[in-house]
Amino acid sequence: MTPDRRWLVLGICCSALLLVSLDNTILNVALPSLRTSLHASVSGLQWTIDAYVVVLASLLMLSGSMADRFGRRRVFVTGLVLFTAGSTLCSLAPGLGWLIAFRAVQAVGGSMLNPVAMSIVTNIFTDPRERARAIGVWGGVVGLSMAAGPIVGGALVGSVGWRSVFWINVPVGLVALALTLRFVPESRAPRPRRFDPAGQVLMIVLLGSLTYGIIEGAPVLFAVAAAALVALLVVETRRAEPLVEPRLFRSAPLAGATVTAVCAFAALSGFLFLTMLDLQEARGLSALSAGVHLLPMALLCLVLAPVSGRLVGSRGPRLPLVAAGVLLTGSGVLFAACGAASSDALLFVAFVLFGAGFGLVNAPITNTAVSGLPRSRAGVAAALASTSRQVGTSLGVAVVGAHVGAVGWWIITGCGLAVLALGTITTGRWAARTAERAAARLDCDGCERTRAVTV
Repeated sequence: MTPDRRWLVLGICCSALLLVSLDNTILNVALPSLRTSLHASVSGLQWTIDAYVVVLASLLMLSGSMADRFGRRRVFVTGLVLFTAGSTLCSLAPGLGWLIAFRAVQAVGGSMLNPVAMSIVTNIFTDPRERARAIGVWGGVVGLSMAAGPIVGGALVGSVGWRSVFWINVPVGLVALALTLRFVPESRAPRPRRFDPAGQVLMIVLLGSLTYGIIEGAPVLFAVAAAALVALLVVETRRAEPLVEPRLFRSAPLAGATVTAVCAFAALSGFLFLTMLDLQEARGLSALSAGVHLLPMALLCLVLAPVSGRLVGSRGPRLPLVAAGVLLTGSGVLFAACGAASSDALLFVAFVLFGAGFGLVNAPITNTAVSGLPRSRAGVAAALASTSRQVGTSLGVAVVGAHVGAVGWWIITGCGLAVLALGTITTGRWAARTAERAAARLDCDGCERTRAVTV
């Protein structure tokens, strides 16, 4: 594949990321309007977001393995069709319950987009430096969605209504579908993994019961989640090809990237949830004005995401991860301890710090998740990274939404500190050696299975 063709395929894959990321940022701006129109409670607003991300997180690993088996382009195309159809249904929802159900339809399609697109990208960008630059562009798309989402969402909600935030997905999805069919090559794993129905069911029970318990305040569901986690660990360690492969977590960079993604995206989702409610309900701003207030944060994320990708390619992931942790922590402290929500100057500084921190964190997460492992595990590793992001998003909305006020901001601050600590611990020489040993074991196990099948 020529360099121009590779970058074209990257652009097509990034369009799917833009589709999903833009949907989330736009919806956050629309929450107050949706609350009034559908007479929704705070927990109802939480479910409009978490119904999507819980289903998405539950199915990402399955979609990654399906793509490796049936073809990455085929699964990617299916995801585009389902996501576009789900967006259309969301725009027509007659009530809150229907909206939540249609968001779940969106999620089924969304689960086939980001991890599969990343798997496509990692299989066509084989040079580590070129891959790091490509992932930097990938991270920049998240920044673009943050920059465009609040403005576009505010304008749509203010002029047409909250239903219009779903309309924008339809033309973007159709264009991405046409370009995928024309330019994206088909690819599969040399030896696809078997399906793991028991692991898939336990994953759904774990994430669903945990999120429901947090949002609705049902302690018994925490026991269900704990039991599902224990059962998942037992089942997955006994399977030759599990849904969530425990051996991957022998790589400290991969394990660190997974937890970092949870913390960073929990901070982002909690941040957007609190600020949108505060700006529109406490301050009385319009949806468009609230979106404009978020613009400094979004622009910093847009500018620094590709810079982070270049830093990862030239100096490794430690510098951008540590800097991201410091910046995210500083932003949380301004809100939690300094009352940034009530001061325009502090609010601006806090938005800038958060945007810069989140702009730096995404590229090293993705790069460390897929680097150092065999290419045959690209789909699984990419899906694991995407699953971690969605788990973080769902937990951020659930936990922070249940603690609106200073406590919520301290939770966001704690997430920033966790990013700082993990960026320091899991990016050194010791961590690199664990990744090398994990890759060698995975390659060895794969060779043994291949020989067994041949015999």
